[in-house]
Amino acid sequence: MERKVLLVCGSVAFLGLLAAALGFAAEATRVKVTDVKLTNETCTYPRSPALGLGLTAAVALMVAQIIINTAAGCFCCKKHPHPSSSNWTVALACFVVSWITFVVAFLLLLMGAALNDQRGEEQMYFGNYCFVVKAGVFSGGSILSLASVSLGIIYYLTLFSAKNTDPWGPQNNQGIAMARPQFPPPPPPPPQGTQPVFVPEDTYIRQQFP
Repeated sequence: MERKVLLVCGSVAFLGLLAAALGFAAEATRVKVTDVKLTNETCTYPRSPALGLGLTAAVALMVAQIIINTAAGCFCCKKHPHPSSSNWTVALACFVVSWITFVVAFLLLLMGAALNDQRGEEQMYFGNYCFVVKAGVFSGGSILSLASVSLGIIYYLTLFSAKNTDPWGPQNNQGIAMARPQFPPPPPPPPQGTQPVFVPEDTYIRQQFP
């Protein structure tokens, strides 16, 4: 089980770092205002690898999110006898924030890649402007990618630790001593060959009326 945890965390961390590195590379190679040439109300855009880098970063981030949530399972579908415990509270917080940062980072990377796909000559927007991707879109997606992956790993490790330390889990029931029955066992039957003993009826009468 520990080998599986290391494999999952290592794979997710690698994909998160890859997504962040590609996002920063896309930020550095995006089309800037100084790269666009204006000729007769026409914007001429150069070629840029930011499109491919942004798309690859988004795919790597999505794969990392799928791996960590598949390995940990759906948090909302799990039941725990002590939902107020600290481990499960931390896991819930990391689960929610991880999904929020993932969605925002994924959208930023996709939006930056799509808006950076400007090739050749384009007409000016509103007659005077050439559209370019604003600075910080890819960088913001990279930072949120790291945050999403880190929170996902914390969520997975916390959930795994809570499972192993759960006092009500099936692995810890072996140490619970079984209580003895409250009722005494019935007396053993008389040995074979023994004649039954008859008590006169007046014996009980004397016990009731001394």
